[in-house]
Amino acid sequence: MKLSFLTPVLHSFILVVLVSGCASGPHKKDGPSALYEDSLAIQSIIGSNSSTDSIDEVRSRKAKIAWYLSSKSTLIPPVSMTPTMQKALDIAMKDTAFTQFLKYNNRPILCEVFSIYPIKPGDLTIKASPFTYKIEVYNFARNAVILAFADLEQKKLLSVRQVDQAQPDIPPSLQKIALAIATRSPEVKKALGYTPTEGSAQMASTKTSLNKTNCERSRHLCVAPTFVQGDKALWVIVDLTDLTVAGIRWTNVGTTGPAIITERKLQDDKITTCFCEEENKLRKNNWEMNYHITSSDGLEITQLSFKNIPILKSAKLVDWHVSYSTRDGFGYSDAIGCPVFSQAAVVANKAPTLAELKDEKNNIIGFTLEQTYFTQGWPTPCNYNYVQRYEFYNDGRFRVAAASIGRGCGNDGTYRPVFRMAFQQQARIQQWKDDNWETWNKEQWNLQEPTTNYTPEGFLFKIESPGYSYYIEPGRGQFNDKGRGDFAYTYATKHKAEEGDNNLITIGPCCNADFRQGPEKFIEPTPESLENSEVVIWYVPQLKNDDRVGKEYCWAESVLQNGVFIAKTYPCMAGPLFVPGKK
Repeated sequence: MKLSFLTPVLHSFILVVLVSGCASGPHKKDGPSALYEDSLAIQSIIGSNSSTDSIDEVRSRKAKIAWYLSSKSTLIPPVSMTPTMQKALDIAMKDTAFTQFLKYNNRPILCEVFSIYPIKPGDLTIKASPFTYKIEVYNFARNAVILAFADLEQKKLLSVRQVDQAQPDIPPSLQKIALAIATRSPEVKKALGYTPTEGSAQMASTKTSLNKTNCERSRHLCVAPTFVQGDKALWVIVDLTDLTVAGIRWTNVGTTGPAIITERKLQDDKITTCFCEEENKLRKNNWEMNYHITSSDGLEITQLSFKNIPILKSAKLVDWHVSYSTRDGFGYSDAIGCPVFSQAAVVANKAPTLAELKDEKNNIIGFTLEQTYFTQGWPTPCNYNYVQRYEFYNDGRFRVAAASIGRGCGNDGTYRPVFRMAFQQQARIQQWKDDNWETWNKEQWNLQEPTTNYTPEGFLFKIESPGYSYYIEPGRGQFNDKGRGDFAYTYATKHKAEEGDNNLITIGPCCNADFRQGPEKFIEPTPESLENSEVVIWYVPQLKNDDRVGKEYCWAESVLQNGVFIAKTYPCMAGPLFVPGKK
């Protein structure tokens, strides 16, 4: 449906900050054999005659695929591994619970290890030793991810599962292939009018989609190296399954000054050590919680309670889906998270910050916990800046929110952040409908529309448990962040640990304009009963950017002020407010 977005008053975004302290796998000696013709996985890779066949990296990739499909291994290992990583993979390869996913009817399917790294808070909810490693394998044939956890101390696999219709972020080796295809393909040279360099590409490893191509219909693994040319950007949709260019598209990005130089890299080690590898405790104004920065789910808070009453098991931001075309359906699936050992496309640039929360009369009414993320070239085109914010009020209210600060890779983008909030205790969720509260007995979703009916106070949902009761107020432009409304999809699912308690990989495509944002996969095909269950609420706002002078939204500029360039920002903040009810 067509959404209407309200026009905002031009507003600056001010942050009050209190900074916290704190090898190779098995192979045959004689090298890759001739191309293996009998691959169930992807025969189009092995025998394609595309314009990319003359590219050395593509030829090497096809030979490598053929070699591993014809070998006993069936699994392509990382380009390089430490001895410790090799031990973790060896443990997995000796376990049939893991190797069962690498074949179909005893025939090889194309699977590749994308990453092996030490687990961090949020990666695994079961008890594990500090010597446990997470292994991420992409199954090209099924468009699925195999997640395994190997404990080197116990020398065994703690858990393994396959997540269908999901994709991890690509390793550097595949990014290099994507860049080679994007810079050397004839159609790209023709569109740009020159031969681009690999160094000029942006967002080369960020997953994308494109309607009416295999990137959408067959769920291939696709990325979009992007080349900025003046006030436009050329998107090269590279299909890493077929090793071809699936399509090229132009977007308008406008013009701005240079990037704002930061010293982010100087803080990477501190952020990783203090906030990615460690759980932090926060006790303030009757609120208690733990928090840490995840690999790709942003800043997660856990075990949230108010006046010793447990409320949330967890709250986090799973994905940013960014679409630049309703018709063609292309854009990015961004993840936010740690700067090191991370699958995030946009990483934390400084430590989490605490700030006082004040009302219009400057009275202190609570506090915020906030995390910022951005790519190094921001705010120039095709760079991103996100803010994640938790607001905690002295009266028991709390808000889970986030903002895009722009600039992004087009002036016609729609941003859809995917929030996940898992509640403690068995609870009942109700929706205000036809001037009455209607209970959701089964898993379902709802779209916040311009015609949506709210209570006089502005509430749309209510969640009740034996220990707490909260009304849920979605964004309608009423908050003091000058938002234009969330127009959010809200999903309620039965809590299951495997559906998000651990760090989640990308769960939805970038560019669907309907309810298919990822959480629906935990509802379909048959919604489960929510009665006598712990409930998870997924909240996906829809934020339309705007670069019109005086009406900017989800946008940023680099402008001259006093002879130097500074960033001028026009954020679009979204997220629901939770208001205590009577018990």
